[in-house]
Amino acid sequence: MPDTKKIATRDSYGRALLELADAGCNDLVVLDSDLSVSTKTCLFRDAYPNRFFECGIAEQNMMGVAAGLSTFGYVPFASSFAMFAAGRAYEQVRNSIGYPHLNVKIGATHGGLSVGEDGASHQCCEDFALMRSIPGMVVLCPADDVEARAAVKAAYRYKGPVYMRFCRLPVPVFHDELNYSFEIGRGEQLTDGFDVAVISTGLMTGEALKAAVALKKQGIAVRVINMPCIKPLDEDLVLRAARDCKRIITVEEHSVIGGLGEAVCALLSEKLPTPVRRIGVPDQFGHSAPAWEVLSDCGLDADHLTAAILEFIDKKN
Repeated sequence: MPDTKKIATRDSYGRALLELADAGCNDLVVLDSDLSVSTKTCLFRDAYPNRFFECGIAEQNMMGVAAGLSTFGYVPFASSFAMFAAGRAYEQVRNSIGYPHLNVKIGATHGGLSVGEDGASHQCCEDFALMRSIPGMVVLCPADDVEARAAVKAAYRYKGPVYMRFCRLPVPVFHDELNYSFEIGRGEQLTDGFDVAVISTGLMTGEALKAAVALKKQGIAVRVINMPCIKPLDEDLVLRAARDCKRIITVEEHSVIGGLGEAVCALLSEKLPTPVRRIGVPDQFGHSAPAWEVLSDCGLDADHLTAAILEFIDKKN
């Protein structure tokens, strides 16, 4: 993958909110829990202070406020770190937003291990599992700046609850904004290949593309599928990859329990049994270290993914 500019998708979240407001989305309101500089909702706050609500370090209450605002016709974006938005406020998200199926959007930044030095207490690797389990909740995890901004705008247009995960770590921008469109429930095939399919999401899509480039030099054609929508899953795309490639690897910056990998496995076990290897955070907590060191320790970088693909293909042969 050639060198390109890198942007953290949390920055994309802040920019997208501002772009929506500037475009005349007057029903858009933004809530934060004393983290607006980190979540980048400060961009919206500074431009539209009368539509920004600082809820303080009270994430559960923020979700209740967002729920209430939605009943008056507003489209609230409740923002915090993933650990607090999905973890600390889970009950309120479930009962006050999910159960009545309210039009609330949750912007969860600093998801996954790449929070790095903040350590295990802030490395939320369970949010996909938590949010997937709420009936009717859409779960999004964009891979780069272009996709993240498009996902926020799609979430605004969608009527119902949406959970969006964004990362702190800058990631390569590989989409062409002029030729890209986002649709909830749809993934995209980024490379051709029939030796194995790699289905990735978020930060890991860039690493999957790097691995595909490295393996192409060895004569191995990897089909990389970017899956920004964890729920609802693009079933047709997954099933086509299973039919064509016969083997699938999933890779995510999330626990191997309850995330993208299990969603893919559940689909295939029922409709098209296919060998799958899930790559993600093992059943353990992270630790405090620079982001890429933590990710590497869990095998979540291009080098480890390349080795895993080679091993998987060797078993196939």
